[in-house]
Amino acid sequence: MSESALKQESAAPDESLQWVTFQVADEIYGVNVLQVQEVLKFAEITPVPGAPSFVLGIINLRGNVVTVIDMRTRFGLPSKEADDVTRIIFAETHGHIIGMLVDSVTDVINLRPSQIEMPPGVRKEENNSSHYVEGVYSTDERILTLIDVEKLFNDEELSEEAGF
Repeated sequence: MSESALKQESAAPDESLQWVTFQVADEIYGVNVLQVQEVLKFAEITPVPGAPSFVLGIINLRGNVVTVIDMRTRFGLPSKEADDVTRIIFAETHGHIIGMLVDSVTDVINLRPSQIEMPPGVRKEENNSSHYVEGVYSTDERILTLIDVEKLFNDEELSEEAGF
């Protein structure tokens, strides 16, 4: 088999992926729909003493205790009071379900991998503060930052002692 035939055979097709988009402050982010379990309106969250600053607390989700994190705090932004459009996105990461408190959920969009770019200056190494960025999709109106929920937290942050 020729080298070009091998490249064509191993190349992934440019199939569309779905992304759940959400707003945190003035920015729009997206997570792969395959990582999302469900999206719910804001509900009462029980604080967990001694948890990291980005952990708001825990919530009962159909009989399961789930940790909820504040995406504003996680992204280094000031927190905000919940309102009518505040949502909790429940996603699976490292075998756990976590809730991500966001300002609003905006849409579900389809993107092909060829439409996603890696912005200059963002590297995916573990020690980089933005290693969770999968890439960006830009239009004339906005830039959508795509994140990988699996990479939002390191093993220490996901430990039982940290509230997960």
